[in-house]
Amino acid sequence: MFKKCNSFYAYSLTNVLRLCYKLLKETKNKNMDILSSLAIIALAALIHASFQLSVSVLTLLSGHSIVAKHSQAKVLRLTSSFVFGVGVMTVLLLSFLSLIFLDAFNGQTPDIAWAMVCGLLVGVSLAVWLFYYRRQSGTSLWIPRPIASYLNERTKATTHSAEAFSLGLSSVISELVFIIAPLAVSALVLIQLPAVWQLAGIGIYTVISMLSLVVIWVLIGGGHKLSAIQKWRESNKYFMQFAAGAGLLILGFFTYVTEVIGRSIGGL
Repeated sequence: MFKKCNSFYAYSLTNVLRLCYKLLKETKNKNMDILSSLAIIALAALIHASFQLSVSVLTLLSGHSIVAKHSQAKVLRLTSSFVFGVGVMTVLLLSFLSLIFLDAFNGQTPDIAWAMVCGLLVGVSLAVWLFYYRRQSGTSLWIPRPIASYLNERTKATTHSAEAFSLGLSSVISELVFIIAPLAVSALVLIQLPAVWQLAGIGIYTVISMLSLVVIWVLIGGGHKLSAIQKWRESNKYFMQFAAGAGLLILGFFTYVTEVIGRSIGGL
């Protein structure tokens, strides 16, 4: 009888240990999936941060405000509203794309969608390398002239916080032709995450994508000369251009390996 009890105990203990091991393995795999997803989002946001249109508009806004002899407090209010507008539009665009993909794929993104987004990343990386900056002195960007004229005119006319906020919204939309690639891959990653991690992912993307803008905003608020900031941007514009293109290329390759090839091998 004791032998039977010991055998039953050993059998039960073995099954419990197997179940615990299986649960731990599944939890580990799930955590690794979340970490790799957040890594893709963080890299995409870092690439977004390397684009310079919002930074250019911010420096223009600060310069016009200083020329108009506005107080430092008003300059800070205008630039803060602009930065806030950029953040809001980034959140809205990422959330909107995620909603579209969620409705289209119901959380199960097909390999063809991943391949198309990876192709978009490669295409945009080549476009950034070839003609992100115009072939002239300064930091003039390749965006349609009507959009550039509109931003320039609105920057000169901005005197209230609400106008600066709307200018921040417009600057993000104006660069959508370049930032659509990192936004799209981040949206595809987000719809695969649990709800809590989706919110965390949106927050991570927004914060990281605004790093360069926030640094310039802090420098302006700290009283640094715009001429020195602009000189640094001109001296390093080709490095930023190369970094953005290379980052998009690396992100496309990494996403293709993890999301297309990795899932294909895992499904064998």
